[in-house]
Amino acid sequence: MTIYSAEGLHRIRVIVTGGGTGGHTYPALTTIRTLRARLAEAGTEPELLWVGVSHGLEAKIARQENVPFKAITTGKLRRSPNLRELGRNLADMFRIPLGVVQAIMTVIRTKPAVVFSTGGYVCVPIGVAAWLTRRPLVMHEQILTLGLANRILARLATRILLSHESSVEHLPARAKRRAVVTGNPVRPEVLAGNRAAALAAYGLDPDLPLVFVTGGAQGALQVNKLVAAILPDILPGCQVLHQCGDYSFAQMREVAAGLPDYLRNRYRVVDYVHGELPDVLAAADIVVARSGAGTVAELTALGKACIFIPLIPTGGDEQRRTARHLADAGAARMLAGPDATADRLRDEVIALLKDPRQRQWLADNARQHGRPDAATAVARQLIDAARRD
Repeated sequence: MTIYSAEGLHRIRVIVTGGGTGGHTYPALTTIRTLRARLAEAGTEPELLWVGVSHGLEAKIARQENVPFKAITTGKLRRSPNLRELGRNLADMFRIPLGVVQAIMTVIRTKPAVVFSTGGYVCVPIGVAAWLTRRPLVMHEQILTLGLANRILARLATRILLSHESSVEHLPARAKRRAVVTGNPVRPEVLAGNRAAALAAYGLDPDLPLVFVTGGAQGALQVNKLVAAILPDILPGCQVLHQCGDYSFAQMREVAAGLPDYLRNRYRVVDYVHGELPDVLAAADIVVARSGAGTVAELTALGKACIFIPLIPTGGDEQRRTARHLADAGAARMLAGPDATADRLRDEVIALLKDPRQRQWLADNARQHGRPDAATAVARQLIDAARRD
């Protein structure tokens, strides 16, 4: 079904900015892909320019996606109090004005119908340039609170797209009327996994519950240690697929080799789950993970029973805030600070394994917080802002 009419639409020119980390870059990428797909249905296409820093993840992703890329100079305001960070802040203060000038020239030359920002310090110059040149600025925030860059841009943005209803309260009073809760864009392929494919790929037993453990693409030493300590206790009731990261891979293979013979085949450890991730998530009955914004968006959209072990500290402590928000709503379990122990993790996993109804209740509550259509909602807001220009 065609969602967007071609009437009144030509080649929409969009500047995309944001990056530095995957948390900012991948929502932008998912939105770009969705925008392209939706406008193709309407018989047109976006004309894109991604603006970022030359050494950022966004530059690599833009090249891979065949999106024209423009690098600008900018600086980062670090909130750490040590003298080294203060010195770097002073050095970057001289780069920020240059970045704003470059951004203004880029916006003037490009004449975008809309500017889309997903956060990170690189987005501030382009956001300011959009405001100064009176181009519509649509910003998106992935976390519960607002990052520093988005706190600045919220005062300038035409529309403020949020991932959570509760984020509205963190906006300046005058900005709240420009807020729209869209959710955090989730890659479509994540929602289309095949359980049987995952079982076949990793030699898993279809009759055993699957616990998927991941600390993210790089793994997480804390999560790996906790899981290693409880494997002998939980494996009699399940099977575990563990993405442990490069750093811990050899160590976790030794842990696997030390398991009793009758349990060894129930534990699969890999350094990284590649293209099979959607299938693995489809097959997982319980997920043990960090609570980064992207991870939470995917797991709630899928409706998964999760035990979150937030990374602490992170900027603004957002992982713990997000995990606590879901745990308080009965949509996840959380182990943080002194509660993040092997004993607590063992108890939580075993309790969910023994009670499928509790597992399902947790999954159903998680789904209530998921927004699988977030990427479409964000693309719709961009098109609408461009129409009104």
